Amino acid sequence: MDTKKITRSGLIAGIYIILVFLQLLPGVTSGLIFGPVQLRIAEGLTILPFFDTAAIPGLFVGCLLSNLIIAPYSGFGYIDVIGGSLVTLMAAYFSSKMKNKYLAMLPPIILNALIVSIWVSYFSNIPYLLVALGVGIGEAVSVLLFGTIVSKVYEKVLIDKEYNNIK
Repeated sequence: MDTKKITRSGLIAGIYIILVFLQLLPGVTSGLIFGPVQLRIAEGLTILPFFDTAAIPGLFVGCLLSNLIIAPYSGFGYIDVIGGSLVTLMAAYFSSKMKNKYLAMLPPIILNALIVSIWVSYFSNIPYLLVALGVGIGEAVSVLLFGTIVSKVYEKVLIDKEYNNIK
């Protein structure tokens, strides 16, 4: 990876972490960053691998560090740190291979709903299908709503960069 790609990866990781921590503020949706219903605003960034492969390691590192820091509060321990981060890595990779940005939104929704729900269901003693539904709906809202905003901004930056011949 070149320096620019490493820098973009680091920025994406940092933004992911900041968005998770903003949700931890009192009165914000802190109860929704982990658990049987998840609405993690940072997951809107999972559209970025479609535009830039630097987002793949950036999202993985951002998710890993965020999960590591919030692990004592989540109740799911290190399985969530490792498992959740690996699910994010897989979803980012698959999103980067999609034909369009709408299809690129599917891997994080599907993989989080199906895989993360396994241990969340086990540790919370809530039936798997209910947890998968809660995680899937929350992920869909994050990715479809916030991901659409992220993609619009990113596309605008790309158009401006191309139009103004910025390197």
